[in-house]
Amino acid sequence: MINIREVTETNKMIEQENLDVRTITMGLSLLDCISDNTEKVCENIYKKITSYAGKLVETGEQLEKEFGIPIVNKRVSVTPIASVGGACAKNTNDFVKIAKSMDKAASDIGVNFIGGFSAIVSKGSTKAEDIFMRSIPEALSETEFICSSVNVGSTKTGINMDSVRLMGEIIKETAERTKENDSIGCAKLVVLCNAPDDNPFMAGAFHGISEPEAVIHVGVSGPGVVKYALENKRESDFKELCDTIKKTAFKITRVGQLVSQEAAKRLGAVPGILDLSLAPTPAVGDSVADILKAIGLEQPGAPGTTAALALLNDQVKKGGVMASSYVGGLSGAFIPVSEDQGMIDAVNAGALTIEKLEAMTCVCSVGLDMIAIPGDTPAASISGIIADEAAIGMVNQKTTAVRIIPVAGKTIGDTVEFGGLLGYAPVMPVNTFDCSAFIKREGRIPAPIHSFKN
Repeated sequence: MINIREVTETNKMIEQENLDVRTITMGLSLLDCISDNTEKVCENIYKKITSYAGKLVETGEQLEKEFGIPIVNKRVSVTPIASVGGACAKNTNDFVKIAKSMDKAASDIGVNFIGGFSAIVSKGSTKAEDIFMRSIPEALSETEFICSSVNVGSTKTGINMDSVRLMGEIIKETAERTKENDSIGCAKLVVLCNAPDDNPFMAGAFHGISEPEAVIHVGVSGPGVVKYALENKRESDFKELCDTIKKTAFKITRVGQLVSQEAAKRLGAVPGILDLSLAPTPAVGDSVADILKAIGLEQPGAPGTTAALALLNDQVKKGGVMASSYVGGLSGAFIPVSEDQGMIDAVNAGALTIEKLEAMTCVCSVGLDMIAIPGDTPAASISGIIADEAAIGMVNQKTTAVRIIPVAGKTIGDTVEFGGLLGYAPVMPVNTFDCSAFIKREGRIPAPIHSFKN
């Protein structure tokens, strides 16, 4: 049984090592909001969000005070809107209206982000889903809190290359529509393969069809804690190194478990999953890159980086899974560029390229995350990057994603400032050889042979 004494053990981690609960996310089913009238859908969605999640922020702040644990973000995720709005949406404007109603609800209850402006098109897309995807640029340019995601593939279904091609164009249009703010709309848009139903982290969070009416998912963090624990293990062998990471992950996870149970009880929701991911911030000392350095690399990107990241990911999961009955989401280690000061330094030092980051995504939590690229990068090249990541996820039976920002008007060597947890990023070069003949092919890349496990 979890008690406050376990949290007291972690006071030093909280005060000195940047330990926090990165997010409590309320997942809400909007299936009962469906109507063939867009205005009615908007009204239903607003009422559902504000009635169920109206006290989410207040509850999070109460738990922070009672337990002394920083809870950085309070968020909401909902049923994929492409499904909720399919019966009423006749054009992109209908989906934009729904986005605005979600945005108003998020603003009124005070959450950081609301996810679920999403579609699941891993095997194909309906007419409504095509309309939805084309509405994303306008929706993201006219809202503040909306996060959007599209799942284009899975190990079971293969990769929907028609949607991959379209999402390359959507990302370019989103960048152009938000160019006055360094194309920040793209920072709230992610394309996934094997998206989990219970992810509490934005921009990929949505409330899966298999989830209960209302759940509380918690995402813990703590890269600073792991880095600090490894500082005195510079000469240790791999066994001691792994044991240290596992023990640290166990302690971090117990904090999240307590918050999950208490938040769900007070909000009348079901406790959901605990996401064990080490999620960095731009703050110095809160970096996954610094953990890799503590393991023995001069810079992330050096030979051995993928092996070190694989070790870290595996030990975090092994330690964390012992501390919680329900582990889920993404769980592992995020390697965003703009949100991790150590990753930014590695890019600026020339140690880290997009190609090396892609290799690292084979063993990390997600994929190519928060990477700024030149604004004139062709849509086909962006689609090619999405296809590569989706293939890694499909073949390796893991979640992969692309959150990439072709910053309008910026080129290699420029720096882009997103602010807050999104941080800042150097604009990275992209391979300029053409892949458009591949991307313009229609249809679906079939699922791999090992997908047949029924």
